[in-house]
Amino acid sequence: MLDTPTNRPPLPPEIGRRRTFAIISHPDAGKTTLTEKFLLFGGAIQMAGQVRAKGEARRTRSDFMAMEKDRGISVSASAMSFDFARGQDEYRFNLVDTPGHSDFSEDTYRTLTAVDAAVMVIDGAKGVESQTQKLFEVCRLRDLPILTFCNKMDRESRDTFEIIDEIQENLAIDVTPASWPIGRGREFVGCYDLLHDRLELMDRADRNRVAETVAIEGLDDPRLAEHVPAELLDNLREELEMARGLMPAFDRVAFLEGSLTPIWFGSAINSFGVRELMTGIAEFGPAPQPQRAEPRQVSPEETKVAGFVFKVQANMDPKHRDRVAFVRLASGHFERGMKLTHVRSKKPMAISSPVLFLAADRELAEEAWAGDIIGIPNHGQLRIGDALTEGEALKFTGIPSFAPELLQSVRAGDPMKAKHLDKALMQFAEEGAAKVFKPAIGSGHVVGVVGALQFEVLASRIELEYGLPVRFEGSQFTSARWVHGPDAAVDALVAKNKQHIAHDNDGDVVFLTRLQWDIDRVVRDFPEITLSATKELMV
Repeated sequence: MLDTPTNRPPLPPEIGRRRTFAIISHPDAGKTTLTEKFLLFGGAIQMAGQVRAKGEARRTRSDFMAMEKDRGISVSASAMSFDFARGQDEYRFNLVDTPGHSDFSEDTYRTLTAVDAAVMVIDGAKGVESQTQKLFEVCRLRDLPILTFCNKMDRESRDTFEIIDEIQENLAIDVTPASWPIGRGREFVGCYDLLHDRLELMDRADRNRVAETVAIEGLDDPRLAEHVPAELLDNLREELEMARGLMPAFDRVAFLEGSLTPIWFGSAINSFGVRELMTGIAEFGPAPQPQRAEPRQVSPEETKVAGFVFKVQANMDPKHRDRVAFVRLASGHFERGMKLTHVRSKKPMAISSPVLFLAADRELAEEAWAGDIIGIPNHGQLRIGDALTEGEALKFTGIPSFAPELLQSVRAGDPMKAKHLDKALMQFAEEGAAKVFKPAIGSGHVVGVVGALQFEVLASRIELEYGLPVRFEGSQFTSARWVHGPDAAVDALVAKNKQHIAHDNDGDVVFLTRLQWDIDRVVRDFPEITLSATKELMV
């Protein structure tokens, strides 16, 4: 976080009630189920559908691509807004769902540039898994505050202390328990809420029912014995005494700085522990934070509207060939019909039909505030990294593009349709779904991705959305690097290495490599040239 909450003016109430966050986890830790239950408790949907449930009626609400529905995985990041009432206060939650699959880590990375906090979901039996660790590192780079939810406590899970130790060791972050599980697996009856001294009891009969809450006066309250079996109760008192001795108490400043994470225990599929987690996000989660930009930082309380595109999703509605740019508002109060300057082209854009999302459902956004995420339908003018402002030439920083780790060449099944393929590839490149390189020698394109599953997704989307069967074939190249340096040096490199040179969809020069030796050779022969594995998407 850029500022401590103490030295900034109070936010306007509308902005102050917003909580913009993403959920990160390893595949199968239960992220999509948790998202469902958030929407359920926010009153946004009536019945939570399981990811792999049968029949169209119970498809997950946050997954809208055909492949996501078939495989039960989240591939594209989607944004959802809904309200959550806590006592007299009503909060507006903007939840950005990220792909859990490691092959889509770049999309996830960019999504995390648009949020103020993250909820990390951990499987109670498996603990911290590889993908969780990778995503956590990204949050660490941005100093994002993290709330942790340990899921699946109603199944056989590991010892609570063991789970907490693993988080502290693997992720180098302090952990403070916000709740404590009572029993595990079949014996799991609920949790003790440490922040509010309450007992939360799970109802195994109805998965969509909110847990029963019993207010008690501390751990010595005789009413505890009415709800918790004696053996589990003794165990709970003993464990909590140890926990309070060994672990730090909750400290909001340390949490906002990203060095301490509160952990809740529960079972998302049984709707248990979810409401407590949401209350935690409302109570402790950060309101919209300042965003880094050149030449100055943008604060949410500024009256002028500014925002940046962190994701582009094409063909959300295949009948209309539309594209929606997801824009995080960094400041101000946006109203439908406003004219904003598109900084890259210096042209004004009238934003006449902005949308707010509830998964694949959308509604027109009459207004939005700093912290909100709106969708702007467009025909390709908006790209990832673009800034929209009320005239000021701002560039938002820290939105990266990564060098692909897998390269393949692509051919249209029907050679007569090569033009259509060019168009489809350009669109996916602008959407950030893949890198598309046009080699300087020969025809065709080289497509680069971060994970192998992306080739399957691209092939299925090109066929579905464009009616074009395509073949991906092995390429002689293994990686790509962006070329930076003085024009004369770049021209000399290009002239001598034609067979390695390509251009990306922005027209930037790219050096395609087969071996590390190729990179070493350029470094040796062209000392003025830098080969970079990332490119800032500042336009």
